This record gives sequence, C-alpha cells and structure tokens, in this order.
Amino acid sequence: MTTAPLETYTLREGYGTPLVLLHGFPLDHRMWADAAAALPGEPTVVAVDLPGLGASPLTGEPPSIEASADATAAALTAAGITRAVVAGLSMGGYVALALAERHASLVAGLGLVDTKSTADTDDARANRLRIADEAERSQTVDAVLGMPGAMLGETSKAARKPLTARVEEWIRGQRPDGVAWSQRAMASRPDRTHVLEGFAGPVAVVVGEEDVITPVGEAEHMAAAASAQLVQVPGVGHLSAVEDPAAVADALADVLARAAV
Repeated sequence: MTTAPLETYTLREGYGTPLVLLHGFPLDHRMWADAAAALPGEPTVVAVDLPGLGASPLTGEPPSIEASADATAAALTAAGITRAVVAGLSMGGYVALALAERHASLVAGLGLVDTKSTADTDDARANRLRIADEAERSQTVDAVLGMPGAMLGETSKAARKPLTARVEEWIRGQRPDGVAWSQRAMASRPDRTHVLEGFAGPVAVVVGEEDVITPVGEAEHMAAAASAQLVQVPGVGHLSAVEDPAAVADALADVLARAAV
C-alpha cells in the first residue's frame, strides 16, 4: 500500500546537521515552535506532523510506531534530509527510537524528551485501546481533552496558566481517526531499550522534574542505557518543551553540537 506523505515544516533555515523535531500525543508540530526559536546559533530545524495528526494524513498502514517511523523517514528523504539529529517528546520519542532502529543511517544523534524506551504496562495498553475506541465511537476528541491536566506540571498550572488553554486548543484541532490510530500505535510498541544500548551517536535525555506520565525514573533508565547525561528541568511536567522551551533548546543544542563533531 502506498504511504501518504507526512507534512514537514522548516521552522528555521540554517547550517550544519539539521535538527528534526517529533511532537507528542495528541498534538502536532506547533508544540515545538518556542523551543525551535530558542535554539542558539543558526541551525536548520524541521518539524514533522506524525500520521493522522496536524496536517498529516494517516499512512494507510495498520497502526504502529514502526509505520510512523517509516513515514517520517520517507518525508525527510523527500525534503532532502539524509542525516539529522532527531528529537522527540513523548510519542515523538518512541518514533525517534524506531527511526534509530529501522533507519540508522538517518539518525546522527537523539534527543529523548519526556519519553521512555520501555513498552506499556498491560493497564496502560488497555487504557490506550479504550480511548481509541471512544474516539472512533464518538467521532470526537473528547476522550483526550482532559490531558493538559496531566501533561502540564503543577508549577505550570499555577504560574503559567495560559498554557492549559493553549494545549487544549491544539488538542481540539486534531482528528478523531488520528487520535485513535496514534493510541493503537503506541499500545503495540515494543521495548526499545536495546536501541539505546547499541546507538553510537550522541544522546540527550531530558525530563521535567514534575513529569507524572513518563517520570524521572524512566529518563534515568534511558540515560543509563545510552551512557548519556540526564537533564532534569525543574518546575515543569510532561510538556517540558512547551513549559520551559529555553531549557530544552539548550539540551538539544548540546547534542546537535556533539553530532557535528
């Protein structure tokens, strides 16, 4: 079956190894705008809308993180990108790890932000499938509208109150079929810790200290597997790149510089 092309966006035009940004669920490339703007220097920064989210169509393939990775690789190749540092937040991190496994020549370095390399627990998997079914049944995104409450850290909810409405607006802009497909894709993903253990390029592992979805322990697990430094961002939760974009930009700039050596 022919894979429909994903939408890519050049957030900054610059020099050197490009930085590719992959968004979390149930969002799209817009969540990266502030972090991309905060990057020092003159990097080339490209963001991708993953299958069924933002402006990207579904791939025509059964739901899987592998299908997302393959479609992302095809979109980057079409954009003339043959090697890049790939950074992903949450679901985007799952896709980044699958890219490193399936398209190794493309990935010069990894930025893993508020994500994990392990598979879902049985309970988490069942909850994803329940939400997927509900999105399809209702033909709405109502089942995920409450997610900002869990994704944003307690500090952000108290001190950065406009973020809640901003993230909810992004979620409202998604399509029910994309929400369902993404949940089923994440539910079926395997443990990819071994990918980190065998990855030769530089790795940045970043986590919000208030992240309750992929908490610090998951980040510590990845950092140990990759022999990477762990960056903990205080006062933020699961959406660290939205809550404190400058801190995440600094961490990504470091791995981008190391990949260029």
